[in-house]
Amino acid sequence: MGLGGNGGGEAGQAGKSGFSLIIVLFIVLIIVGVSYIGLSF
Repeated sequence: MGLGGNGGGEAGQAGKSGFSLIIVLFIVLIIVGVSYIGLSF
């Protein structure tokens, strides 16, 4: 989906990189949470 965007010129910006890392971690947390809720039903 948007995973191939790592090769862009934004990779040199530490602030943008940190922000992207937070977003990725947040998405992973959401996916894990949804999976956990789905498995518990």
